[in-house]
Amino acid sequence: MDTQAAATHDVHLDILTNYLISMARTVELAVDRAMAGLLHPARSERQAPSDIFLLEPRINEMEIVIDDHAVRMLRTGNLSPEEIRMVVATIKITNDLERMGDLAVNIAERIISLAEMRPVTAPPELEPMVAAVRAMIKKSLGALIFKNVVLAGEVLESDDLVDRYRDEIFERLLTGMRQDPADMDPNLQLVLASRYLERLADHATNIAEDIIFWVRGLDVRHGRAANLNGHTAPVAENS
Repeated sequence: MDTQAAATHDVHLDILTNYLISMARTVELAVDRAMAGLLHPARSERQAPSDIFLLEPRINEMEIVIDDHAVRMLRTGNLSPEEIRMVVATIKITNDLERMGDLAVNIAERIISLAEMRPVTAPPELEPMVAAVRAMIKKSLGALIFKNVVLAGEVLESDDLVDRYRDEIFERLLTGMRQDPADMDPNLQLVLASRYLERLADHATNIAEDIIFWVRGLDVRHGRAANLNGHTAPVAENS
């Protein structure tokens, strides 16, 4: 590859990375708005649903642009093995990011529904669950920006905590519905919201797995995270 072609090649890789990071930041904004609105529906976060609905088309368009750019790069046939992993991981990550944007919309719809129902007290586990999911998302996006395997590994270790919060919330809300059927509708909305939060955590986990594949070439899906621990100790990588 001559000097000019190599420079063009590097520019296309940088463009792909920048597109991906821009999409990730937009999704993070939508998800943050959704979680804030869920925790504080009576505050200024009431604006959250409309903000999220406006962000969704932008997220969808970003997915299309990134996928098209990634496919064009694969067609060149001039990618190194690491660059191929990067492009493949990017395509998978954009799919997870798009689904996270959809889940932010789902939570926004639950916020609107709750505002139209009789007020209920949210389960005490909801706030720590939101905090745990938010931390997973921030770490997964930090791992993406800095190609940091350490952060990605921390995301994988956090998924079980979110699942426990989901189960505790479900049991508490189910008990509440049995005790007072009048709370069934709002409690059902909170059950759905907790399910969406758990799915957000799943997508953050998927992104972390894809980053490990991108940086290390290791497949840690389906309980194969031991591969990461059995490999050379993970370190932050920025190249």
